Amino acid sequence: MSQSPVLELTTAACSPDLFELVASLAADFAIRAAIHDRNGSFPFENFQALHQAQLLSLTIPQEFGGQDVSYKTICRVIEKIASGDASTALVLTMHYLQHSNAARTRRWHPAVYERLCRESVTGIALLNAARVEPELGTPARGGLPATIAQQTENGWLVTGHKQYTTGSPILSYFVVWARTDEKEPRVGSFLVPRDLPGVKIEETWDHLGMRATGSHDLILENVLIPQEYALDIHPVKAVLTPDPLKLASGSLWLSALYQGVATAARDWLVEYLNERSPTNLGTSLATLPNFQTAIGEIEALLYANQRLIYSLADDIDQGEYDTKVALQAQTVKYLATNNAIRAVEIGLKLIGNPGLSKKNPLERHYRDVLCSRIHTPQDDVVCLSLGKSALKNQT
Repeated sequence: MSQSPVLELTTAACSPDLFELVASLAADFAIRAAIHDRNGSFPFENFQALHQAQLLSLTIPQEFGGQDVSYKTICRVIEKIASGDASTALVLTMHYLQHSNAARTRRWHPAVYERLCRESVTGIALLNAARVEPELGTPARGGLPATIAQQTENGWLVTGHKQYTTGSPILSYFVVWARTDEKEPRVGSFLVPRDLPGVKIEETWDHLGMRATGSHDLILENVLIPQEYALDIHPVKAVLTPDPLKLASGSLWLSALYQGVATAARDWLVEYLNERSPTNLGTSLATLPNFQTAIGEIEALLYANQRLIYSLADDIDQGEYDTKVALQAQTVKYLATNNAIRAVEIGLKLIGNPGLSKKNPLERHYRDVLCSRIHTPQDDVVCLSLGKSALKNQT
């Protein structure tokens, strides 16, 4: 399999042993990725392996047994895992984000937060948000959730319907976005353990890409949770200042994920071109200038992504960032994900039918990389923010 500077996984900040372990796991995950993709089955065994390798605790504070590694390290881990199985990497990324955000804000009840951290260190206790709803769509576009949390003497009763709950087959906890039924409603997140009465998963996920993420519907019917499981609720009209690093981490880590998908596609393509020798040519396709030029374009796109993702991650780790870091990270996501899509499309155009055959990984990589377009913030939102920022600075 071809290697390039884009895939170099050594860094002075972390032991190479970590990245060797991650590379080994990614190679193992890749063996089964096509099966899980075709069947829409969930890769439970991958998360058992990630737990045994202590890779589920990378964004958990050290005080609770976690490793609290750098942004750059998280990017490298996600990228490499995604090169083996993008679906596994997406569930892992969402778990990382929930813990990273909670660690930064510390707005959750201290005892609840510590317990969740320790559970995620000692076992497979994955978290993810449940935000999207059938009527509302993505909350990033505005609006209030239809999911209701009713306060009682015994706790909160939560009722609602969420879609696209990534990782639902394995999640131990759902961080549910809901509003209260009070006269002056509040809105925020409520922690819902999966084993409570009234929690149901409807297996609705049948998607073009990321088919093994188990992003099913979550149905909540009068689920009673303790009072302290109201994690971060506030009046609807309250003006909150978002944490710029919370916004930045999601954009950066998703960029790394789709960089991993595009890199895996490039590796398959390079191997195919070196092995494919048509009888009328008498040599491999890799010797033809037009194929070499196309691979060169892919390399340029992936190199640009690497520089964008890891230079900003390094700036964050060094504390060399300003209030615009969230918009900068969103810009990286816009550029890196579009570059990743373009890189895979070049490969498909180059080889034609073989690239769209189910027996070849390139077909799966293409479907997976297209999913980069639907993650918040989406391209139009990023460009609108960039345009407003530029125009404001000129007035």
